[in-house]
Formats: sequence, C-alpha cells, structure tokens
Amino acid sequence: MSLSPAARLRRLLEHPGCLVMPCCWDALSARMIAQAGFELTFMSGFAVSAARIGAPDTGLISLGEMVDQGRNICAASSIPVLGDGDTGHGNALNVRRTVELYASAGFAAVMIEDQIAPKRCGHTKGKQVTGRDEALMRIRAAVDAREAGADILILARTDARHDHGLDEALWRANAFAGNGADILFIEAPQSLEELARIPVEAPGLHMANMLEGGKTPFLPAEELGKMGYAIAAYPLTILSAAMKAMREALSVMKTGAHPDAALLDFAELRRIVGFDTYYEAENAYRGKE
Repeated sequence: MSLSPAARLRRLLEHPGCLVMPCCWDALSARMIAQAGFELTFMSGFAVSAARIGAPDTGLISLGEMVDQGRNICAASSIPVLGDGDTGHGNALNVRRTVELYASAGFAAVMIEDQIAPKRCGHTKGKQVTGRDEALMRIRAAVDAREAGADILILARTDARHDHGLDEALWRANAFAGNGADILFIEAPQSLEELARIPVEAPGLHMANMLEGGKTPFLPAEELGKMGYAIAAYPLTILSAAMKAMREALSVMKTGAHPDAALLDFAELRRIVGFDTYYEAENAYRGKE
C-alpha cells in the first residue's frame, strides 16, 4: 500500500538537512519540479494568483479557485505538495473547511497564517496580523481538522515580525507548536542574526522563505540547514525565470524575428508534458480487444 502525501512528507522531514523546495503554480510547473529531481514542492499563492487570475497576491483569489488549482497540481505531481491556505478564509469553521478541502485535494500540508484579511505577499507593504487569540484560534482549528481525520500536516505561519518584531513572532511560533502545528514558518526575518535565532528560540521543524529581492537574507540551503531549518522554499524563482523567458521571446517576435534559440526542442517539450509516457501506456492496450 502506497503512503499518503502527508505520510511521505513526514518521512522526508525525518531526515537531517534542509530540503530545497521550488514552488509551483500549475500542474506543468509541479511536474517539471518533480522531473528535475526535487523531493517536494509548494503551491505558491503569489504565483497562482499571478498565473490564474493575472492579479497580485492581495487576497483577490478565492478559496475555490485555490483548491481547484491545487487539485490539478496534486494530481499531476509525483512528489508531496504543500499548499498556501492563506488565513483559512474566515472564522474557525472556515479554517477547518479549508484544511479539509486541501487534504481532499491531495496536499501533504497546508499553510495557515495570522494576517488580517485580505492577506498579501509577506514581502510587500501593507500587511497586518491579527491578535494572538485569533492567530491561535486558526491554528487550533486547523489542528482539530487534522485530528478529526484530515490526512495533512499543518504549516503555521506568522507575519508578526513586520509590525511587532521578532520576539512577538517567536512567541507566536512557540504557541503554534504548543497547539499542535507540524511545521513553523516565521515570515520575513530581516537579518542573519534573526534567521539564526528562529530555530533556536522556537524549537521544531522550520521553513525559511528565500525570495530574491525580498526582506530576508538570501542563503544557500546548506547554510540554512546548519542553522536548523528543515525546508528552504523558493516561492518565485521558476515563475520569475519563466516570465523573463516569455517576455524575451515576445520581444523578439515583436521585431518580426523568431526566438528559435530560446525554445525547447519539440521532442523534449512533448516528453516533459508526458506524450512518451502516454504512448507507452496506449501501446500496452493495442491488440488486446
């Protein structure tokens, strides 16, 4: 019997070191991350909002749209997928339903955060967090959904560093762990000293967010592992690379030329999408009618 996505993620997290986690936004990007040999991925809310509705990560995309996107991603992925559950989309019962929906979609973990709705990207201006009681209620509700049968890990995020300082963020992370969260995430520490303090002062499994041009110092995963981080997330690296490549190809086409040098060979494109695997499966049924 094969392991569930959550069980596979738990097994990955048992090993020492820091897992490198490129983030995806659709089924194709998730498939390519797995094909490249990575062991897990994360459905980025920023990236899904950009790709699915062409809008910034400011709370505009709905729960239904995120779950629908996630269901396609998880179905196409051969590796565990963590998902951005934002604020849980409402009160405690909304949080529970969010967790249940993400589990049924096939996610290995769901991230629930303490921002005030509408939430926004953790490295942009204007974000605020709820009070402690509300923040803890969300994590308790998420954990209750897991304990009631949702086969999924809870990734508890706090953005309190932004307005309230690292000490408040550390208090919340410790409280999240005490309420049953599986993985902790303090968003946007702003120095090497702050990054180093987090795993020491809030014991548990931690994720670090490596955003190019963001507020947090950008470190190699090996160095983060030595600090005590279990996961290094790269939320926009491949989305940025894809957007740059598309913009450059479009710029060449606009001149009347064709961007041949920047294109994948058609055979390789077909292989990545899955034509070769499809043909093999199709051939297995030929002549058996």
